Amino acid sequence: MEKKNVWETYSSKQLKDLEKLNQEYRTFLDKGKTERECIDYIVNTVEAEGYRELESLIKQGATLQPGDKVYSVWMNKSIVMFQIGEKPMTEGMNILGAHIDSPRMDIKQNPLYEEGGFAYLDTHYYGGVKKYQWVTLPLALHGVVVKKDGTTIEINVGENEDDPVFFVSDLLIHLSQEQLEKKAAKVIEGEALDIIVGNKPLLIDKKKSDKKDKEEKSPAKDAVKAGILEILKKQYDMEEEDFISAELEVVPAGCAREAGFDRSMILAYGQDDRVCAFTSLKAMLDTDKTERTKCCILVDKEEIGSVGATGMQSRFFENMVAEVMNLCGEYSELNVRRCLSRCCMLSSDVSSAFDPGYAGSFDKKNVAYMGGGMVLNKFTGARGKSGSNDANAEYLAHLRKIFEEKKIQFQTAELGKVDLGGGGTIAYILALYGMNVIDSGVAVLNMHAPWEATSKADVYEAYRGYKAFVECASL
Repeated sequence: MEKKNVWETYSSKQLKDLEKLNQEYRTFLDKGKTERECIDYIVNTVEAEGYRELESLIKQGATLQPGDKVYSVWMNKSIVMFQIGEKPMTEGMNILGAHIDSPRMDIKQNPLYEEGGFAYLDTHYYGGVKKYQWVTLPLALHGVVVKKDGTTIEINVGENEDDPVFFVSDLLIHLSQEQLEKKAAKVIEGEALDIIVGNKPLLIDKKKSDKKDKEEKSPAKDAVKAGILEILKKQYDMEEEDFISAELEVVPAGCAREAGFDRSMILAYGQDDRVCAFTSLKAMLDTDKTERTKCCILVDKEEIGSVGATGMQSRFFENMVAEVMNLCGEYSELNVRRCLSRCCMLSSDVSSAFDPGYAGSFDKKNVAYMGGGMVLNKFTGARGKSGSNDANAEYLAHLRKIFEEKKIQFQTAELGKVDLGGGGTIAYILALYGMNVIDSGVAVLNMHAPWEATSKADVYEAYRGYKAFVECASL
């Protein structure tokens, strides 16, 4: 089948809309480098659009009517939004689901130490990464420190021009003969991904032997570490023990950038899967009241299997559906099950983009191309589709009809050659309810690297496709 380049299909107005959307997308990437930061941005955005907090409505004993907009946040890392439709929720919802966590390095709970005149923070990498990609880059530190009294300290260092940055060192090329003999997975070990955070010793006053002695200073014990602790105390009122109740993430420093002479691409950290989170959010906000209730869920922990209280495998989503149905006057255990089984969903996650430099890893007939439009992955998984949701043909035909009517450019793809493995998404978890689910997203080059690339056209087309879906899906 012929693959189109979507740039060739746009009118001048669409090109202006495309640039406006991508400018807003870059802002989202810059302000949301962690799950918590994404949630802050999203809550501010949806409240400005008239969404109300579900928990507050429950306490008020309020009821929901068609057109009402509500949201619920779970542990500051996941969020679900609903706009009530004209039809009863027992007839199902149209759901957009994506994840807002991305590969990174997390600071351990006892992280600060000194070695060889440097102060380090010990890290544990999160998600699937090529560890060698994370050395010698300017890095930023984002997150929160929660003190015993419940006070929350927000940390964001490395993004402003006058901020310091951090880095992981690497062995100089002149001494790296043995290192270069190692396999790529072993060139940099996980325990070597500790970030350097200081090199200046803290000096303390000596006691004077007599009045004529000049003032003298001497290094403190672990003087460089002591210097860092003094800075943390002064700037954040933070003690070393406060690392125990901290969630600090190490991410690449710097803002999202346009890429290429033609500015056709975006190069940024965290586009897996914030590109789909952003376009899903925008589609949700830019769609008027619909016949079916529409829903957008943006969750944590996908990169490590969707586990934990904030991952898709938790009961958060199901519980919130039950709460919304209760405010709509529709709740029963049976009605919740009927609602979930009759939903249509796009599991909005990225797909691997064809890379001509590594063409041997892809099936050229069944791979996503940058500039090819939004991507549909009938199945993902590894090798024999292990761990995959596999959408049925009837659902694919329904989506094809919608996209054709709305003139949405899409392509179908797999993640790579059959025996090379693959990836997972949240699709199989929602499919457990019996709903129709398919993976749909944006092609990404350099996936899981510190800097990933997307096509502006694909971002725009995904937004258009998600909007068409929530407006029209009804299978």
